[in-house]
Amino acid sequence: MKSMLLAAAKHSARSDSAGLRPAVPPALQTLAAAAGFRFNGDAPWDIRVVDERVYQRVLMKGSLGFGESYMEGWWECECLDQLFHRLLSADVDQAIARWTRLRAFAEALRRALFNPQSSQRAYVVAERHYDLGNDLFETMLDSTLSYSCAYWQRAATLEEAQRDKLDLICRKLDLQDGERLLDIGCGWGGLAQHAARNYGAKVLGITVSKEQQALARARCAGLPVRIELMDYRDLGGQFDKVVSVGMFEHVGVRNYAPFFAIADRLLKDQGLFLLHTIGSYRPTRQVDPWINKYVFPNGQLPSAAQIAASVEKHFLIEDWHSFGADYDRTLMAWWENFQAGWPRLEARYGARFYRMWQYYLMSCAGFFRARQGQLWQLVLAKRGRSAGYRSIRPDTPCALS
Repeated sequence: MKSMLLAAAKHSARSDSAGLRPAVPPALQTLAAAAGFRFNGDAPWDIRVVDERVYQRVLMKGSLGFGESYMEGWWECECLDQLFHRLLSADVDQAIARWTRLRAFAEALRRALFNPQSSQRAYVVAERHYDLGNDLFETMLDSTLSYSCAYWQRAATLEEAQRDKLDLICRKLDLQDGERLLDIGCGWGGLAQHAARNYGAKVLGITVSKEQQALARARCAGLPVRIELMDYRDLGGQFDKVVSVGMFEHVGVRNYAPFFAIADRLLKDQGLFLLHTIGSYRPTRQVDPWINKYVFPNGQLPSAAQIAASVEKHFLIEDWHSFGADYDRTLMAWWENFQAGWPRLEARYGARFYRMWQYYLMSCAGFFRARQGQLWQLVLAKRGRSAGYRSIRPDTPCALS
């Protein structure tokens, strides 16, 4: 395989120096055929090559090169989400990863020897992503500033879907007036605000983002809500209910057991813990190199097996709710908002950022549409909890109706 890729790259270089339009390398033609798209075709999901250097970049750097060459403007696609749906449905990402095995091995070795999600590195993702600017996220998200999958069972708009998601969480937790709620990874305070205002909860929210903390405090002013800049490993005290929404993706497989041990210690015996997380359809310790470099450094998606193996030492799994298809629709709504608000952001962020953000949102939409990406809400109870639990599914239609 390596000799074929090198030969294809040399062929492209020779064709370019001779002033001819380089042919698509055989390895890329094979992948395109498997995924059902074409180079320089006219379908909305086809790739239109602007700069032929894209071939060598993808052959040599795999997924990272594919994303970087898009950021450079070396190729275009009318409907990126449809392209990624085809690529990931055909597992082309795994084929490309095999081309760069040495790079993947080095990354796996780094994660085996070091802890990318250690307490010392916990704030890296905030600095690189969540602190990009509140104006960016206020433009893209709904008014609750929920940066996680919405719940579209009954909703017609993003705003409705996110508020339904927040209320679904509170109902699943059986949140009662006066109870202490811990929100691990509270973001801009949307859930804390909803729980305090509508359910009378006293909330402690923690985040590793300074920008999130400042805005969350302002939004929750006057409510029984505290927002602290803190890593979850530094928490103390006891809480009636614990929730974590869209934060577990930053914990890392090496830290799953300590994470659930900490949640166990913080939760009262009769309490409930709701975990809302993106999941992967299969166990893997690898991460997409482009996402890792440009979007979520040191992130890692759990599989169902990895979660279950870590949870069972501390909790009973009372409920496991999967609605990953809703993330596709959520991401497309975010993209629509981002596009509409881009004129207000352009001067600060620039054209390269626009292409990076488009690639990020559309590749993730394709990821969930292909069902490689999952979205789970787990309700967990301590083993000593005496009360039973009845799963909450608001207005779920009958399959036979």
